[in-house]
Amino acid sequence: MSIPSDERTPRTYDDAQYSIDEIEELKRKLTKLQKENKRLRAEVEYWKTEINKMTSPPLVEATLLDVLPDGRAIVKSSAGPSLIVEVSGKVPKDLLRPGVSVAINQRGNLIVEVLSNIEDPNVKAMEVVERPKTRYSDVGGLKEQLREVREVVELPLKNPELFEELGVEPLKGVLLYGPPGCGKTLIAKAVAGEVGATFIRVVGSELINKFIGEGARIVREVFNLARKKAPSIVFIDEIDAIAAKRIELGTSGEREVQRTLMQLLAELDGFNPLKGVAVIGATNRLDILDPAILRPGRFDRIVYVPPPDKKGRYEIFLIHTRKMKMSPDVDLERLAELTEGATGADIKAIVTEAGYYAIRAGRNYVTMDDFMKAIDKVMSKRLGTTYRQAPKKEHSLNTI
Repeated sequence: MSIPSDERTPRTYDDAQYSIDEIEELKRKLTKLQKENKRLRAEVEYWKTEINKMTSPPLVEATLLDVLPDGRAIVKSSAGPSLIVEVSGKVPKDLLRPGVSVAINQRGNLIVEVLSNIEDPNVKAMEVVERPKTRYSDVGGLKEQLREVREVVELPLKNPELFEELGVEPLKGVLLYGPPGCGKTLIAKAVAGEVGATFIRVVGSELINKFIGEGARIVREVFNLARKKAPSIVFIDEIDAIAAKRIELGTSGEREVQRTLMQLLAELDGFNPLKGVAVIGATNRLDILDPAILRPGRFDRIVYVPPPDKKGRYEIFLIHTRKMKMSPDVDLERLAELTEGATGADIKAIVTEAGYYAIRAGRNYVTMDDFMKAIDKVMSKRLGTTYRQAPKKEHSLNTI
């Protein structure tokens, strides 16, 4: 049948007549239905895959120990035993290296997949990605302590060739100890801010776990991460939580802490070298630490961080008041004299309290009187005493 040239003339298709506009509408509907069909087919395939996942037997994670000449492999199952298994033809042979994680089928007789290295998210979170803004200039009254830490931590990481040329192994770690609030963590922050190295911060209590062997595993993964990210610094705060003196008898919890300590000792002075990795420890209780962790080869340098002297207190006041608006009568040297026995944390609290006194008074600057009130408040609270101002600008601490 011939089709008229006029597009508006009705045409006959299987004894039905459609106009050009109706044909275009049918085409649009067909295209829409084809897209919907494609989407529904994809959804059916997705749910088929999900059903297969739910009905397929589970796989067991294992560590590959060695590949035998005949193509079979020796693996150590996560359940415990070592097994000799076959290797699926779908697994690339170049990926089979000792130490990699593999998936074996439930019967434990076939490697079906090589797993990518999975890092513990808790360990990964210990890496300080955004560096602290603290610098060495923000540490007051601890110049000698900073020098010792920089020699152990910064120098080997920035100039390893100096030690190679001299034929001397760099020191592995430094342990900071002293009263709370005197600047141990502040020194570590300054090192993290100044040194261009990966900084991994660990709190001793984070390494203690109720599951047997879990604490030791976390320690191992922390140091593996440090080696991978070298040059790097591992800072263990409150190290006495896991490094207290070992006892022969104790609860299962105490034995688990001892396992964690033994893993830490092995990492500090074991067969795996800590090349490009420096370790900083901090504690308030040096007296309870196990002697094994204090010997040379582990924490080679033990640095005492004391409460600041008068000069140190003056430097700390300068650091914390450099952005503060103060009246001309504020005498920082006098404040340093009046705060004998105060730690760096106390001085920071005094400066903050003085700012609050100024705010309460409706002023945008701080006076000497604000500082005097702040000293009375902070020192009295810290020492559990009443801080009395003696006449003639002399202050003393008296217990009532």
